Amino acid sequence: MAGKYTLPALPYGYGALAPAISEQQLTVHHQKHHQAYVNGANAVFEKIEKARKDGTDLDMKATLKELSFHVGGHRMHSKFWENMAPAGKGGGGMPKGALADVISGEFGSFERFKKEFTQAAVSVEGSGWAALSFDPHEPRAMISQIEKHTVNTYPFKMILVLDVWEHAYYLDYKNDRAKFVENFWNVVNWDPVEKRRQKALQMMK
Repeated sequence: MAGKYTLPALPYGYGALAPAISEQQLTVHHQKHHQAYVNGANAVFEKIEKARKDGTDLDMKATLKELSFHVGGHRMHSKFWENMAPAGKGGGGMPKGALADVISGEFGSFERFKKEFTQAAVSVEGSGWAALSFDPHEPRAMISQIEKHTVNTYPFKMILVLDVWEHAYYLDYKNDRAKFVENFWNVVNWDPVEKRRQKALQMMK
């Protein structure tokens, strides 16, 4: 079987995002929930590999749905950790340069973008994400809601993601998702967001 997925290390300490995200909340989210998606993806690949070696059949619909769920969870969380940083040390503030121009050009202003993204995150039904995607062909930016990890998004590169599953905030905020989203803006890191946008542009060349 090809290489297995592994849990990525965080680019900061577990207590570095407090008070927006507490050390306990971040530790559980990373070590338990993200690890579970890594383990789940590897387990599905092992099941697929075994079926291929044994020449047995799989329930492909169920298998691929399970694989998409776990791999999607792993990839989404990996992006999520990267697009945060400690407040005042890369986290918070407003985007600059070309990214700021793209956001202002699409939404009219950063304040309008922040309002729409916040509304998208708060109103996700059940478990899911809010995301900002970038279409390098136009180019333009678009907000989407993602149910679980796999649906209702655009076929373009996601450059900013916010996890609004309850496991992302419940220890700190109980059922107050809106407060969690409000405090997310204090730790959002715009540098990797811009790097993802630039990568999407480079892929067109």
